[in-house]
Amino acid sequence: MKLVSKLKNIHFLSLMGTGGMSLLTFLFTAILYRSLSTKEIGIWFFFQALLSFLDTFRQGFLTTAFVKFYAGATEEKGRQVIGSTWYIAAGITLLLVAVNIPLLFFSHFSNDESLAFFIKYYAINLICSLPMIVAMCIAQGELRFDTLLYIRMCQVILLISFLVILNILKINSLQYLMFANIAATLLTSMLTLVMGWSGIGYFFKKQKDCVREIFNFGKYTVGTSISSSLFGVTDTFVINFMLGPSSLAVYNLGKRLMEVVEIPLRSFVATAMPSLSKAYNSGNKKEVIDIMKKYIGTITICLFPVLVVAYIAAGLAMSIIGGGQYHNTSAGDTAINIFRIFTTFALLYPADRFMSVALDAIHRPQINFIKVMVMLLVNLSADFLGVYLLGNVYGIVIGTFFPTITAIAISYYYINKDFRKFSLVNSYLSGYRELMRFVTLGIKQAQNLR
Repeated sequence: MKLVSKLKNIHFLSLMGTGGMSLLTFLFTAILYRSLSTKEIGIWFFFQALLSFLDTFRQGFLTTAFVKFYAGATEEKGRQVIGSTWYIAAGITLLLVAVNIPLLFFSHFSNDESLAFFIKYYAINLICSLPMIVAMCIAQGELRFDTLLYIRMCQVILLISFLVILNILKINSLQYLMFANIAATLLTSMLTLVMGWSGIGYFFKKQKDCVREIFNFGKYTVGTSISSSLFGVTDTFVINFMLGPSSLAVYNLGKRLMEVVEIPLRSFVATAMPSLSKAYNSGNKKEVIDIMKKYIGTITICLFPVLVVAYIAAGLAMSIIGGGQYHNTSAGDTAINIFRIFTTFALLYPADRFMSVALDAIHRPQINFIKVMVMLLVNLSADFLGVYLLGNVYGIVIGTFFPTITAIAISYYYINKDFRKFSLVNSYLSGYRELMRFVTLGIKQAQNLR
């Protein structure tokens, strides 16, 4: 019973959601690179990147606003929030579909296959995912991370299953993959409706005042969501339109293994925010700095041996993901080099992420928003300059170093402006001391057991 209780812990379920989804995405990518041509894979990733970005407008508008007004609300108020959220979600969906419909008549004039493919299938994907999106908002608002995990995994497992079936039947193509994606999304949405997770029954419980509250709050949060997701989109657009979809496929293959960094970072960021906020709200500024330093230093030091192993084993990892068609080829070698360049920069990621979290915790989210916009400008400039100077995808990869450095510099300036007792060198020393304390404690406990 104790084990079951621990498995139902929201922190464990959140970590399972992050790690589990990453592993499933890894599996899907490995199968995908064995199923389609390099060009088709590039078109697929372009579609997914643009779909994810535009859906950020819908999710960014709803998720944070829903949680804010739903959590702790009375039962009747909660129903109104669900109904109002459905109303806004449906309105945004219809608006985006209405914009897409006229483009369908002009898509065949486009000389870019990736863009034409996106225009053709965007609207149907948006409609099929609507119940699923609202259900995920409700699950997060109720802290039902188990339900959230079921929804996310259901969609990806169905997509993987359909892709495997397509390979077995030897009818795998970009067109059939899209049909599989639509089917997986639709079936997952139908599951949320049947299980009652979507709250569709409360649609007519909406209230004008509640709709206005959610809308007015959401119009601010959506800005940060969209600006943050613009980084991936700008890289995708520059590669697709300047270098072609084949280069985009190679770029994504090289970048895929960076999940080895992203999984622990996302998990620790989720646990850092409450600790930092609690320390700041209680007026203990020294503790805020100490917590941030420990996170930055400890995670960076722990990442170092992982990244060294990943750097050495990059060739093997790429063979596992990409399959034989990328082994000992120029595309495979490029993907390996891309990953190795990313791993070199990755040691800067903990400083960037945890200083950003600290700025939110000390009630300076506007700094993060301004920082993201500056980073976006730097990223776009570096992308164009990198492609212009090098003429290949390496220009994009190397260009990612500059927005990261910019983010760290801006965060460092404003944190020191408020606290004046923070340095990155001390952060790494603090992390080293924390790890040594942990190791010493572990050795003592092991000796006591003997």
